[in-house]
Amino acid sequence: MTAATSVPGRTAFRRWRGVLAVLAWQVVASACYYAVFAATASIRRTVGLSGFEIGVLLAALTLGYTLFLFPAGAAVDAFGDRLPMVAGLLGLGGGAVAFGSVGTFPVLVAVTLLYGGAYASAMPATNRAITVRAPPGQYNLAIGVKQVGVTGGSAIAAVLVTNADAAGLGWQSAFYGLGGLAILVAVGFALTYEGADGFGDPGLPDLGALRGDRTYLLLAGSGLFLGASIFATTGYVVPYFEGSLGASLRTAGFVLAGMQLTGSAGRIVVGSVADRLPGSDERSALGVMAVQTLAGAAVLLALPGLGVTAAIAAAVVLGVAMLGGTGLYHGTLVVLVDDDASGAATAGGQATINVGGLLAPPLFGLLADGVGYATAWTVMGCSLVVSAILLGAAWRSTDA
Repeated sequence: MTAATSVPGRTAFRRWRGVLAVLAWQVVASACYYAVFAATASIRRTVGLSGFEIGVLLAALTLGYTLFLFPAGAAVDAFGDRLPMVAGLLGLGGGAVAFGSVGTFPVLVAVTLLYGGAYASAMPATNRAITVRAPPGQYNLAIGVKQVGVTGGSAIAAVLVTNADAAGLGWQSAFYGLGGLAILVAVGFALTYEGADGFGDPGLPDLGALRGDRTYLLLAGSGLFLGASIFATTGYVVPYFEGSLGASLRTAGFVLAGMQLTGSAGRIVVGSVADRLPGSDERSALGVMAVQTLAGAAVLLALPGLGVTAAIAAAVVLGVAMLGGTGLYHGTLVVLVDDDASGAATAGGQATINVGGLLAPPLFGLLADGVGYATAWTVMGCSLVVSAILLGAAWRSTDA
C-alpha cells in the first residue's frame, strides 16, 4: 500500500486540519490513560502498596488494553475510525472518574482492568485516521505529529496528578477533571468529526497474512522489548526520583512530564528525518528507530550511577531516544500491510508492546524491592538492546 491513502478533493490545509483533530483526541485519551502512571507514587502512599503491587496495578491496566485491542482493531477496519474513537473516549472518561473513586487495592485492580480496555481503540483508530489524511510525502511526519498526543497527554497528566496531590487537593481530583474533559470531547467528536470509512466486515481480523511477513514480525517483536522498557520507565520514574534520589514529588512529576515532552519533540523530528531519507518509508523508519533504541539503551544502562541533576538530564535524553520512536513504529506497521488490514496490523503491533508492558512493571517492582533500582534499570536497558537488534534485522529484510 502507499503510505498515505489518497482522498480526492482534500487540500493540504484540510488534510493537516484533520491530522490536528486526531492529535487533539489523542492528547485527551492519553492524558486519561497515562494519569495512572503519574499517580503511582501517590497511590502507593495513600493506599499503602509495595513496589510489586504497583507493578500489578500497571499490569492490570495494560492487560485490559491488550484484551480489547483485536476487537477494537476489527471495529476500526469494519466501521471506520469515528465510532471507536467516540466510544473509547467515553469509556476513558468514565474510567477516570471510577479510578479516582476507589480506595481498596482489589477493587482498584478490577477498575483499572476495564479502564485500560477503554484505551484499546486509540492506536487502531488514530492510525487509520492518519493514513487517509496525511499529506503526500509527509506520512511519517503526520504520524509523528499524531503520536505527540501520547507523550503530550502523558506530560499533562504527570503535571496535573503530581501537583494536585502536592497542593493538598488529592490525586483523585485530577482524575475527576480528566474524566469530565474526556466525556465533553467525546460528545464534540460525535457531533462534528468526519470519520474515515470502514470496509464493512465486523469479524475479527485475519492474522494469517501478517504471520507470513518477516519484516512485520521482526518489527512487532521489537515492540515487545520496547514496550517493556517504556512501561517500566514511565511507571517507576516518579517513585525512583522521589524515593531513591530524594527529589520532591513535584520535581519527580516534572521529570516525567519533561521526558514525555522531549518524546513529543523526538516524534516530530524523527518523522521528518525519516521522510527525507532515501529508500522506502518503512526502510528509512526502521533505520532511524534502531539508532534511537540503541541510544535509549545507553541512557538506561548509565542511569543507576547518576545523581539527581544528571538523572534529570538523562530523562530528557531518554524521552527522545526511547519514547520518540513510537510514531515511526506505528506508522511502519500500517505501511507494511494493505489498507483493509491496518486495524489488524496496528492491533498486532500494539499487542506486543502491551505484552512487554504487562510483564515488565511487576518484574521491575520485584527487582527494585529485592535487589535495588540499579539492577532493575540495567535489565530495562538490556531489553532496549534486544529491541534494537530486532529492528536492525527488520531493516535488513526490506528492499534497499
